Amino acid sequence: MKIQLNPKSAVSIVYVTAMFMAVMDGTIVNVALPAISDEFQIPPSAASSVNVGYLVSIAVFLPMAGWLGDRFGTKRTFLIALGMFTFASALCGFADNLQLLNLFRVFQGAGGGLLTPVGMAMLFRTFSPEERPKVSRSLVFPIAIAPVFGPVVGGFLVEQLSWRWVFYINFPIGILALLFGFMVFLEHKEAAAERLDLPGFLLSVPGLSLLMYALIQGPSQGWRSPVIWGAGVCGFIFICFLVFVELRVKTPMLDLRLLSARLFRTMSIISLFNAAGLTGLLFIFPLLYQSALNASALETGLTTFPEALGMMLASRVMPWSYRRLGARQVIAGGLLGAAILIVALVSIIGPETKPWTFRILFLGIGFFLGHVGVTSQFLTFNDITSASMGRATTLFNVQNRIGSALGVVALAGLLGTFGTNAAGVTGVGQPPLAAYRFALLGSAVFLAAALVFALRIRQLDTAAMAPKQVPAKSSGMESSASEENGQSC
Repeated sequence: MKIQLNPKSAVSIVYVTAMFMAVMDGTIVNVALPAISDEFQIPPSAASSVNVGYLVSIAVFLPMAGWLGDRFGTKRTFLIALGMFTFASALCGFADNLQLLNLFRVFQGAGGGLLTPVGMAMLFRTFSPEERPKVSRSLVFPIAIAPVFGPVVGGFLVEQLSWRWVFYINFPIGILALLFGFMVFLEHKEAAAERLDLPGFLLSVPGLSLLMYALIQGPSQGWRSPVIWGAGVCGFIFICFLVFVELRVKTPMLDLRLLSARLFRTMSIISLFNAAGLTGLLFIFPLLYQSALNASALETGLTTFPEALGMMLASRVMPWSYRRLGARQVIAGGLLGAAILIVALVSIIGPETKPWTFRILFLGIGFFLGHVGVTSQFLTFNDITSASMGRATTLFNVQNRIGSALGVVALAGLLGTFGTNAAGVTGVGQPPLAAYRFALLGSAVFLAAALVFALRIRQLDTAAMAPKQVPAKSSGMESSASEENGQSC
């Protein structure tokens, strides 16, 4: 039985739901690690492998997403990925030892690595370039709310039920999204999809997995560790060979030639630095607030939560801002405003600072970066054809994943450098407040780097992309009109 629902609404609902689960999973598990280590009777450092396996698995499967969607169909690939993520989440909850939990987390990461690029390709194929600004605003919800929502929900579930519920919570949501997507999605395959780029795959698996392992574990194990150095250097060498190969094969798995398009290249670099700055900020500030200012996990979550509200507000205001100012001014102004507020945040941090002062600043940071994120989301794919959309969204997500890891690594490195010792990040002796301030300034530096590239955006590249006031009856999010585009998922 098929539900008669506008395909645009169906793609939006399922994709936002799946994205919310995947993004929230990145933070909700963190608060459960102490409980996991207690139940399995292992040291807290060993419990961190629960996240390492998940993140490395994402890095391994992410580059394949575009090719799998083009070759086997985006509906089939997306639903299989969603099914893997959903059922692996339930299996994680049933795991009775660390080895099984790590194995199921790898399966969960495989599904999570495929979800975002395939779903994004479906979304941008379904909506025309004129409609993409509107749908990009809806993506702010999972991106902004889920990361800060995760620790609050996770803390409640661990305290009131058990750590297993941070995984069980995905199961009912995922099942509903699976059933809904199965009944309403339309299939899309690229007729010109070629065979898998085997050399690219064989180079990307060790390259990305080793590099991500080194970036993730470096702050906790120490950058002087032979294991970290070895993994990082080997991963970098594999990545260099990957770039060499992908620029020469006819149908690469990671189509780096897409970066020759000026707008795609510029917006990708801006997004990478923006992801580094925001992720680094949300990594360092909770450490600062809990370790240096002795706040609880719940207080920390409530203090950073206004950042998500600011992003949501920006998604409502952005069309007006875009029409009045244009792409370059909106993005550059957002980056500049957020960087200034981060500097202000650093300057006032202290034991006597009121929580509401932090909350107001985070609201402003979210508002400015919300403009940057929403505008970048739809501008990035402005010049990308439907045939190249799967590879473009894959490349975009790989870059953003690297950017997020880079932000955490760089700011953790600053914290270790300016702290009393590098082990302060792991809780063995805490760095002084000044060290956290230096680390937070690194977030502003990333945004300043993005600002340099934002100033290079040309009006010619974006003149046709101003968000339009679309009547309700023709909006893909509210009704079933506009289906003359006919692009199936």
